[in-house]
Amino acid sequence: MDHNTGNDQFVRLRLEKIGWFTIRAERDVPPADEIDEIILKQETTGYWYVSLVSSVERVPEKPPLSEIDPEDCVGVDLGITSYIHTSENLSVGTLDLSDEYDRYAREQRKLDRKEHGSANWEKQRQKVAQAKRTIKQKVLDYQHKLTTWLVQEYDVVAVEDLDVKPMLKTSQNAKNKQDAAWSRFLELLEYKADLHGTHVEKVKPEGTTKECAVCGVETAKPIWIREHSCPACSHTDDRDLHTSARACGCKARR
Repeated sequence: MDHNTGNDQFVRLRLEKIGWFTIRAERDVPPADEIDEIILKQETTGYWYVSLVSSVERVPEKPPLSEIDPEDCVGVDLGITSYIHTSENLSVGTLDLSDEYDRYAREQRKLDRKEHGSANWEKQRQKVAQAKRTIKQKVLDYQHKLTTWLVQEYDVVAVEDLDVKPMLKTSQNAKNKQDAAWSRFLELLEYKADLHGTHVEKVKPEGTTKECAVCGVETAKPIWIREHSCPACSHTDDRDLHTSARACGCKARR
């Protein structure tokens, strides 16, 4: 491993039977004697990626739930109109990927006009793959930032345990849910919670939308109704805020 490249973003790496090559590092590269394994992978874009596997220090222990202050707990609703909505009434909007999807559609149309299997078709196929990867990378970066913030800010994060596959099959908002990539969001949240000593409590979604957080009376409402209004106690609230409060076990605001 040669770190003396004149640029902190680049490192030279030598592998036996392959030789020296330069990699652009996304994070600090450990010394060669701390690397346990190296994985090389070629993406559909034609680019090569290198994963360096090394051991990390022991993760912090999670404090007992009984010792955690309620103010250090938060409920998170995975929304449609917003990406997430917390029990503290913080709404985080979805990414605007309209330009990226337009580019992807243009490149796909160009590919359709090429002769399948030709050299020009292969070049265009890589452009389509790159446009698709750009969308995936932006969503993943967004999820990394959100999950890191949640586990660093709170000791307990309560989130709905959604079964996404049936929702994708039946919902008219399937594309929005695919863009949101909720399954991967939950995986990242649990992974980072272990690294930072944070509890992630999955809550069954049944009743979190219907049941009033003040009086407990259930009121059925279709997906397009974005406000909770209880006929029993007259409590009204934003639907996503109400759901996140139920997930956290909090009393809703009056």
